[in-house]
Amino acid sequence: MRAAKLLAEGIKPSEVARRVGCTPASVTRWKEVISTRGVEGLKAKPHPGRRPRLSLGQKKNLESILLKGAVANGYRTELWTCRRVAEVIENHFGVTYHPDHVWRLLQGLGWSCQRPQRRARERDERAIATWRKRRWPHIKKRPKKRP
Repeated sequence: MRAAKLLAEGIKPSEVARRVGCTPASVTRWKEVISTRGVEGLKAKPHPGRRPRLSLGQKKNLESILLKGAVANGYRTELWTCRRVAEVIENHFGVTYHPDHVWRLLQGLGWSCQRPQRRARERDERAIATWRKRRWPHIKKRPKKRP
């Protein structure tokens, strides 16, 4: 729209491109659109394709459901898998998603792939810290000193 205003003021396309920070070819293309369809022709158009199966409100609702945890949703562990999320979507919203495509939906919500760390129940953090501080420096190989 800034380019359209500058073009209306009679500024050359190359100067408009420099001021707006784009290529002169883009400004020329915009100028043609303005001459045929007016400034309204530059407005964003809806993306073609299928509408999302879940609305924005449903996606926010899904996120709140997922934040409650997998155990709260009837699973034995707190691990969310794509298959589990697909089941929750079908149970709560009546919409079926293939588990392989649930990942795209989760990425859109800002979720990332995380796996719980496996650690032994008997793990003694204090003993590990002591070992690292006292024993590891003696075991660790050091580069040989050059003469």
